[in-house]
Amino acid sequence: MTIELHTERLRLRRLEPTGGDAAAVLDYFKRNERFLEAWEVKREASYYTLDAQTDLLRQDQAMMNTSQMSKFWLYKCGEPERIIGSVALSNIVRGAFLSCHLGYRLDEAELNKGFMTEAIGRVVAYAFEELGLHRIEANIMPRNTASLKVVEKLGFRDEGLALRYLKINGKWEDHIHMVLLNEELE
Repeated sequence: MTIELHTERLRLRRLEPTGGDAAAVLDYFKRNERFLEAWEVKREASYYTLDAQTDLLRQDQAMMNTSQMSKFWLYKCGEPERIIGSVALSNIVRGAFLSCHLGYRLDEAELNKGFMTEAIGRVVAYAFEELGLHRIEANIMPRNTASLKVVEKLGFRDEGLALRYLKINGKWEDHIHMVLLNEELE
C-alpha cells in the first residue's frame, strides 16, 4: 500500500523494492557511509550494493504488510529523486501494549536545518492518529546530543539508561530510553 506523508518542506514516502527506489537508497547510504558509521551497526561491504538494498526494501515491505513496521524515506520538496533520510516505526506491538520503537537517520549535509524534527513530528502524528498507538520509544546514545535534542523538542521524556543496549559500530553502547505517550500530546 502506498502511503505518503507531507510536511511544509518534506515528502515522506514508503519505498518499493522495484523501480529506482533501491538505487536511491543505495545512493543515500553511499553518500553517508562514513557519517552513519558512528550511529549504526557495523556494515559489511556487501551492504553497499543494489542487490542488498533491494533485499532490505523487500524485507521492509514484508514487515509493513503485516503491520509490524511503518518506514518512510525523506525527500525535500522540489528534490524528488534525492533521499535525505528515513524515519521508521518498528517492532509495532498491538493488543494491550500499542507501542513501537522509533528509528531515524539524516543525511550529513542536511544536519541542523530542522528536517528531522519536522519529519519525526509528522510520523508521530501518524503513529498516534492513524495507527492508534499509545507509546513511542526512542533509544539514543548519550553522546548523540543532536538526536536527543530532536526528540526532547517533540516532547519525549527520559525514562532511564539502558546499559550496553545495542551493538553500534562493533561496540556495545548505552542508550537513553526516551518515550512519548499519546495522551501527552493532548
